[in-house]
Amino acid sequence: MNKISHEQKQFLSRLRRHRMIVRAARVMILVLFLILWEVCANAGIIDSFIFSSPSRIALCFREMVLDRSIFIHIGVTLYETIVSFLLVTLFSILIAVLLWCSRKLSEILEPYLVVLNSLPKSALAPLLIVWLGATPTTIIVAGMSVAVFGSIMNLYTSFTTVDQEKIKLIYTLHGNRRHALFKVVLPSSVPAVISNMKVNIGLCLVGVVIGEFLAARNGLGYLIIYSSQVFKMNWLLMSIVLLCIMAMGLYAVIGVVEKLYKKRF
Repeated sequence: MNKISHEQKQFLSRLRRHRMIVRAARVMILVLFLILWEVCANAGIIDSFIFSSPSRIALCFREMVLDRSIFIHIGVTLYETIVSFLLVTLFSILIAVLLWCSRKLSEILEPYLVVLNSLPKSALAPLLIVWLGATPTTIIVAGMSVAVFGSIMNLYTSFTTVDQEKIKLIYTLHGNRRHALFKVVLPSSVPAVISNMKVNIGLCLVGVVIGEFLAARNGLGYLIIYSSQVFKMNWLLMSIVLLCIMAMGLYAVIGVVEKLYKKRF
């Protein structure tokens, strides 16, 4: 027992050391990149007007924090992304359940889902503006359009690949299709749903930014397109950095949900 315990301690020690090295390497790469960027901008190796610099971006962010304008743009983009993500999750689960319940319906709709999922979603944005107007609803729908069709197909595939022996057991015990859905299919597909959510949160953010390019007066997407038109590159790069941070934060939230689920079940 002592030998096993000692080996376990060594394994845990190596695992902790590995994680520390990975985290330190990640931070080092980021810091070196920022330092190199700053030095090249100050030395004139790159055009600081076009490429800006970390210090200029930080000062720009500070100014917009002081006048509170940046919080409006962040809040709008975050709200639209979260709403579109929640609607995508809800609609994809409901439609995937309908397809699972009706094989005929799934065979009828499958080619349409494939075509809609393959369609470049940026091509839909101008059409959505004509149909819905330049409103937040248009941007939310644009965010949904990027993720919803692929999400439906992935969830439906997950539903159909559930262990058929468990479903047969439900029917053997005189259960019906509703029992099979709620006792076997949905519980077995929770990991697939969470995995889908981790992908969809990024896709919804992309769709929202595309919508804000065309139909917004606030938001980080609007700030990017406006700053590119007036050549305020500090604003543009700051907005891109904030989008990266937002994407990492939203992904991390889904990761926390996944860990809580694994601990509970």
